[in-house]
Amino acid sequence: MKWGYQTNTWGGVVGHPAGVTSVKDLYYLANGSTEQAIKDIAAAGYQGIELFDGNLMQYEGRLDEFRQLLADHKLSLIGVYTGANFIYRDILEEEFAKIEKVAAMAAAAGAEHLVFGGGAVRADGIRDEDYSVLAQALDRAAELAGRYGLIPSYHPHLGTCVERPDQLERLMKLTAIHLCPDTAHIEAGGGDPVAVIRAYTDRIRYVHFKDYGSGAFLPLGEGRQRFDAMMAALRESDYNGWITVELDSHEDPFQGAAISKRYIDEQLMKKA
Repeated sequence: MKWGYQTNTWGGVVGHPAGVTSVKDLYYLANGSTEQAIKDIAAAGYQGIELFDGNLMQYEGRLDEFRQLLADHKLSLIGVYTGANFIYRDILEEEFAKIEKVAAMAAAAGAEHLVFGGGAVRADGIRDEDYSVLAQALDRAAELAGRYGLIPSYHPHLGTCVERPDQLERLMKLTAIHLCPDTAHIEAGGGDPVAVIRAYTDRIRYVHFKDYGSGAFLPLGEGRQRFDAMMAALRESDYNGWITVELDSHEDPFQGAAISKRYIDEQLMKKA
């Protein structure tokens, strides 16, 4: 297994302000220093990073600087996370204009994966048709990612129309995109991450780990997630790809990353 870390802990999860008025600029954004995140993630002992599309786009026109920063700290760019509503036909082309721009830059930066979190919830609730429209958009997004040599995956997420186990099952029957299980989001949505990994082993090319307990996302080992069982399920399927640890916020981002890395080294890899 190869272990990475998401840069979103540095600054927390926000959105790009231009997205309020322009869908084509509706990026995810961690409102902190990507440079500091890279330094801290390397110091904590990880091999790679994932970052939000908005943080990658901050290097537009100076991508060499970003690549050099990664090289200086001996880190790989695992992937880029992007989001989309995907159920509103009137803005779909604007969303795909953004996604294509992100995919091109991610590929140029050396990323392996492009992760999609999508599926808006309407003000009047979820409609039956939303799942088929979302699935069609995800298949289109997967094809787009493939044109740039990126591995596309769907990431179920709280606050979308795919947060519960039945919703995930429904969507996955309608789309061919890979699944990136986020173990904490799955549990918070009422699911069993071990069961999800076992159910979709043939569609998992990338994984997000974070712990969960008392309604909060936590560093690995501080919640109740059954990471030993998840690792066993992944090994049984001969999974040998990236696992990225993600934590939306922590009072000390470096310490949050270090806590999870100690847990990986002492509890997960020693038992390998």
